[in-house]
Amino acid sequence: MDNCLFCKIAAKQIPASIVYEDDDVLAFKDINPAAPVHLLIIPKGHVSTLSDCDASHTAVLGKMLALAPRLAEEHGISVVEDAEGAPSRGYKTLINSGPDGGQVVYHLHMHVYGGPRPWRGMH
Repeated sequence: MDNCLFCKIAAKQIPASIVYEDDDVLAFKDINPAAPVHLLIIPKGHVSTLSDCDASHTAVLGKMLALAPRLAEEHGISVVEDAEGAPSRGYKTLINSGPDGGQVVYHLHMHVYGGPRPWRGMH
């Protein structure tokens, strides 16, 4: 997609604060974060929405989802136990699909949010 913002980021035509990259996916910091930690994970190949995915996208979708806990740990938001053994900290993953789903950039992307709450506009 010639005019896709995230395709341009993946092609290094637009700068981004990249936190992970391999042959299939790219993760970077959101430029307008809604939480203390707000990362985006995208497939390098263009897919407009999650609704455009089929069985051929299984591997890249799995890679995106499996990357989230790794990035959460690296950014200090992974789930850990407190002194009493109860879960502490944590993060949220989100994929917006279509206009009613809140999607703004039409390149499939997964948000990873975390850090002390409250987060701007998040429940």
